[in-house]
Amino acid sequence: MSAQTNSPMDDALLAKLTGRLGDKATIEKICASFGLVYSEFLPDVIKSETDVDVVVAYLGCDSGYKNDLIADLGDNITLVDATLRNWSQNITLSCGNGFVITLMEHLLGATPDTIEPPADRLLSVIEKDLAVTVFDKIANVLRSAVNAPGGFEPTLEPPHAGEERPKPADDKPDEFAATINMSITLAGITSDFAIVVPQAALLKTTVAAPKAKNQSAQSAEWTDQISEQVRRSNVTLDAKIRLQDLTLRTISKLAAGDVIPFHDIGDVRVDVSANSKELYVCEFGRSGENYTVRVKDTINSDDELIRHLMN
Repeated sequence: MSAQTNSPMDDALLAKLTGRLGDKATIEKICASFGLVYSEFLPDVIKSETDVDVVVAYLGCDSGYKNDLIADLGDNITLVDATLRNWSQNITLSCGNGFVITLMEHLLGATPDTIEPPADRLLSVIEKDLAVTVFDKIANVLRSAVNAPGGFEPTLEPPHAGEERPKPADDKPDEFAATINMSITLAGITSDFAIVVPQAALLKTTVAAPKAKNQSAQSAEWTDQISEQVRRSNVTLDAKIRLQDLTLRTISKLAAGDVIPFHDIGDVRVDVSANSKELYVCEFGRSGENYTVRVKDTINSDDELIRHLMN
């Protein structure tokens, strides 16, 4: 008889014999245990650290090759690849962009009645910074729920848009995994998040509810993280210069080429703001080919600006 090439069924049989693929009932039971932990624990973590109420629900699980499962997560998501020493080196976390956008609006002072469902879009720079913290919380709930020896912290790669994920190499073998599908609802807006884990790790796992930590310490840590991320984020500055008062009759007759003088004589005052928060009093000038402003006085301290952006 001629030799036959391996079929998907052969791969599955070998994976079952070597502990890399479980039966449907076993995987569903393990994933449901994770779902219960996330449903009960993640809302408390977010509430204690942001004073934001969320509802987390388990949506079931999917099984298959890991690359296929990631491709099935859909659009408008952000992904993070992660490792947890002594448990798995190939974890992928997913979170709907809508949750990160809505959470950022809350942290910047929006009220639930003013928040509308966000448009499908990529995360901004500052939202991607916030996503780092969101994924950190999701990963740490995972770490607390598994029986990996050593108590190591998870290691997370930088987040990236789902559509920007590199295509897997054709010659790199894939592995069987399971997707733990969850929903998270904030201000009536529901998004999905998911954890994609190799079944080899799941099958050796005993899931346990995490132990409660000091909530005040967690809250301070969250605030420090958000503050640092806001400090490192790019902010658009606006400069406002007062012009000479004109009558409505004059304004209605302005045409291309007409000149409106500045209100100030001599040094021209410029008010510089960010996100509608006034920062500096400056004077208008020029340096080489560029028009510039020179800071003369500060209006708000650095800490006051951070509080404005976070509240």
